[in-house]
Amino acid sequence: MRATDADRETVRAILEDAHAEGRLSWEEFDTRSTALVSAKTYDQLASLTADLPNRIPAVPPQVYDPGMPIGEAPLNNLALASFSLGLSQIFFWFLTGIPAIITGHIARHQIKRTSEQGAGFALAGLVLGYAGLGLAVLTGLIITLIVLATI
Repeated sequence: MRATDADRETVRAILEDAHAEGRLSWEEFDTRSTALVSAKTYDQLASLTADLPNRIPAVPPQVYDPGMPIGEAPLNNLALASFSLGLSQIFFWFLTGIPAIITGHIARHQIKRTSEQGAGFALAGLVLGYAGLGLAVLTGLIITLIVLATI
């Protein structure tokens, strides 16, 4: 995949940091900086930073989708699932609350890592899941107290 100017700028910053930290000698920094100017693909950029701590990955973080408007990140599916599971507690009570909590936490982690959209859906799913679970526990406690009071 062809590299962009922003990708080359990222690699330049990584090389400068490595030189400043003493990980690269001046000669090595100069050689890699010269190669950076002629690098055309993402693989060529990755090879320049492969041995450095903040290296650029061998593949770009996002793949272009022709159906998606430029600059718009895709919606995280687990965030939508978490929200749906949180709402479905109306019919299934706490049985979908626990999966809403689990998928909400996973979705928030994925969204942080991939910059996808859907953080609001994941948060809403978590809130609904925890609220439903809290109500289920509270109802269980009330029923237990009523049963114990009648004994």
